[in-house]
Amino acid sequence: MANPLIPHSAVVLDVVAENADTSTFTLQFTEEEKKGDFAFQPGQFNMLSMFGVGEAPISISSDGCSPDTFTHTIRHVGSLTKMFSRLKKGDLIGIRGPYGTGWPIDEARGKDVLIVAGGIGLAPLRPAIYEILRNRGDYGNVELLYGAKNPGEMLFTRYFDDWSKDFTVHLTVDDASEHADWAHGTGVVTKLFEMMDSTPKDTVVMTCGPEIMMKYVASGLQQRGFDPSQTFVSLERKMHCGIKKCGRCQVGTSFVCQDGPVFPYSAVANQPAKIVGALGRV
Repeated sequence: MANPLIPHSAVVLDVVAENADTSTFTLQFTEEEKKGDFAFQPGQFNMLSMFGVGEAPISISSDGCSPDTFTHTIRHVGSLTKMFSRLKKGDLIGIRGPYGTGWPIDEARGKDVLIVAGGIGLAPLRPAIYEILRNRGDYGNVELLYGAKNPGEMLFTRYFDDWSKDFTVHLTVDDASEHADWAHGTGVVTKLFEMMDSTPKDTVVMTCGPEIMMKYVASGLQQRGFDPSQTFVSLERKMHCGIKKCGRCQVGTSFVCQDGPVFPYSAVANQPAKIVGALGRV
């Protein structure tokens, strides 16, 4: 049996700068037996390693229908993730995974879907968006509510027009003072609840972003009649193993690396390590 702690080598095929501190890396395994055979569920993550430097859990941000390549969108804000910003085409990194649970794509079939993202939180949700788009007829009303600090920090803006053809996209930023052409909302993402058509009836909610944001999203939806079991959150924790051995990512009786990162809000809201925005970035 292969050692699950030994990473596989992958080559960087492309690097796209999403904004001043975030990049999307397109990767491909170098081993022939791994090429074209990478399958993952939207919402899962890989452990990415810089050889001789360290390893970090990063959500997969690509469409799952392309098994030959995959992407990771990385915000370069910590000592390790800043090292990833130095990667260029042809460089090699280590990959372990995929790990964890995914978004409730199958559970949402035949229902309405509300997606709420904040900042870098749109990256883990992007695979779910593509899965829904590919099977658009299987879902009812779909809405995306996306917020960021300012227009310059938004991710994947080049795709918004295409996404808007198949579902509703509402955007907001905390501060648009330096962007005179901003034609969308201002304020925190929960202000977009006033614009959405989504109702508690037959709706699945998927949300990802800073944990304090997800807390207010979940509580704001509860005030509008949504049950906590309808809302799914993606937690992020510093972890070492990814296979439920090191205990670094334990939340109550659950381990984010295997039991998560996607949880129903009802399962984590009252845990001792509940969502309070205390997460530190890698």
